[in-house]
Amino acid sequence: MIVAAAQFAPVAGNIEANVRTTADLVRRAGGEGARVVVLPELALTGYEPTLIRRNPALHLAEDDGRLDPVRDACRAAGTAAVVNGPVRTAGGLPPGITSLVLGPDGGLLTRYDKTRLHGFENEVFTAGSADGRFTLDGTRFALTTCYDNRFPEFAERASGDGCTVCLASSVLTAGNDSFETVYPARARDFGLYVAMANVLGESEEGTCEGHSGVWGPDGERIADAGADREGYALAEVG
Repeated sequence: MIVAAAQFAPVAGNIEANVRTTADLVRRAGGEGARVVVLPELALTGYEPTLIRRNPALHLAEDDGRLDPVRDACRAAGTAAVVNGPVRTAGGLPPGITSLVLGPDGGLLTRYDKTRLHGFENEVFTAGSADGRFTLDGTRFALTTCYDNRFPEFAERASGDGCTVCLASSVLTAGNDSFETVYPARARDFGLYVAMANVLGESEEGTCEGHSGVWGPDGERIADAGADREGYALAEVG
């Protein structure tokens, strides 16, 4: 099983452009053998909580037609994609920071709403209340989003639930200590592969420099997409 941790610089508030880039990355990574591609946190809109709060047109539905190019790319490449954006929740509540897992047939495998919101996110989004899981080709995956990973119980539950890979959608600014102290620790302490997708460029959070990649169960980094290029890191897991 090959996974890809992808990165790019989202265009703030431009779902169409970000979907186009996401679909291209899925096709390209799938063409190199990736069976699952994970994208960064809020990659569909850019990490722009203020803009998302002001503009309900940026809130997506699970079956949103604007995601059709990604569904088509999944089908064409035979690849699953973890795409993250502000997705509507039940009862008219604010959207979640949501990972939608689109399967190799383009269908929805599951959704995961970030449960540990951070700072201003609490004023814009609705926190989730359930862990994210799916199984593909016999491999069980866990889903997390950025700040979730600061809490080791997420990885502990994933390992106890039979997951061997954690797919983390993140927005990490340059110099964030998570690259050294969080993701490798979760992998090493709980025997997981951790595939983390980070953004490039400027956002409301600050300046991000990519370094999307994968850590092995021993905590060592086994793939790195680099600091300044759109693309992805590929790694064999399991």
